[in-house]
Amino acid sequence: MKVYTAEIELQTRGEVDIIDITQRVQDVVSESGVRNGIAVVFAVGSTCAVTTMEYEPGLKKDIPAALERLFPKGIEYEHHKTWGDYNGHSHVRASFLKADYTIPVVDSKLPLGTWQQLVFIELDTRPRRRRVIVQVMGE
Repeated sequence: MKVYTAEIELQTRGEVDIIDITQRVQDVVSESGVRNGIAVVFAVGSTCAVTTMEYEPGLKKDIPAALERLFPKGIEYEHHKTWGDYNGHSHVRASFLKADYTIPVVDSKLPLGTWQQLVFIELDTRPRRRRVIVQVMGE
C-alpha cells in the first residue's frame, strides 16, 4: 500500500469564510499516483472544519446563517471565561462540523457528486493562515 501526504495552505478572510478546495485536493490525489484507495482531508486547527456542500452563492449565505442559529456568537461561552478571546462559538461550531473528511479514490479521482465540492470553513473570528493536510492511501 502506498501512502502520500501533502499540505494545502490557505489564507482565510475570517469568520465563516468558505473556500472550495476540491481541485487542490484532486491535484494531491493525482500527484500521489494512487489509483484506488482513500483520501483523508484534515483541517489543522480547533476553529476550522472541512466538509462537502454545493459551493454556490445561496448556500454560502445559508451555511453561516444556520451556524448562527445553532451556535450563536452573541451568547456567553465558558471558553470566554478561560481565555477571554470571545471565540467560544467558533470552537463549538468546529467540534460539530469536524476537522476531517474521508473520500474514496476511484481510478485516481474523487467520486464526488455533480454539485458536491469539498470545502474548508474558517470558523474563527479573524483572518488566518491555515493548513490542510491531505493523506492519500491505496494502490
